[in-house]
Amino acid sequence: MPIDTYQKVILPLLGAAGVLVVWAIVSATLAPDLPSPLRTWQESRRYILDPFFKDGEMNQGMGRLAFYSLVRVGKGFALALAIGTPIGFLLGLSRRFHQSFDPIVQFMRPISPLAWLPLGLVIFQKSEPAAIFTIALCAMWPTVINTAVGVRSISQDYLNVGRVLKLSRTTTLRRIVIPATLPYVFTGYRLSLGLAWLVIVASEMLTGTPGVGGFLWQEYNSLVYSHIILSVLTIGAIGFVLDRLMGLVEARVRIS
Repeated sequence: MPIDTYQKVILPLLGAAGVLVVWAIVSATLAPDLPSPLRTWQESRRYILDPFFKDGEMNQGMGRLAFYSLVRVGKGFALALAIGTPIGFLLGLSRRFHQSFDPIVQFMRPISPLAWLPLGLVIFQKSEPAAIFTIALCAMWPTVINTAVGVRSISQDYLNVGRVLKLSRTTTLRRIVIPATLPYVFTGYRLSLGLAWLVIVASEMLTGTPGVGGFLWQEYNSLVYSHIILSVLTIGAIGFVLDRLMGLVEARVRIS
């Protein structure tokens, strides 16, 4: 067997099998209320095998619920990039802007989405724009910081070449600064996307809107533990796929 296949396929499958065994043992001994893997599959398979059925606002297939969540994430993520990227460039390019606004960035960055969401509800009076507002505010900071670091990391030799060639500020930005900063920018995008996915799950749980997070919270209140596990696995799987896709884009940018 090729070593590459062993490392990329066999070892992850063995790890997953080990988790299932531990899960089955814990559900049979330490936590009787925790559904076993088999019971979880039996009680949740309709949500997987028929992912787009709809029997009510929350009783929907996981594909449909995931779609709702991903649409909100896409809107909030796009807003985060639209705001965060130019702020990051300004922080990196302008010393005065950095001195004026970096303390504000460091102050706002650690604030939990659970704190921003109620403020969003007060401002917008609706859960949908409040969730997008919260995603944008929480997810923009990795993009801001990585972009600023990337700009400040540009070799002075590149900038000196621009001065020798008498390039305008716009041309220097387009030909030197942006290409040199792109790997840092896309690393920030990747981190921001992961944060956006975390935030939407929390916001849906708090507001009770249809989505993976809202479904999880409803099933918790209904004591349907197998569906809670299904929601957790779905959240992890989608987050994994999003990270891998963004990682491929990041790798392509680095190569180019």
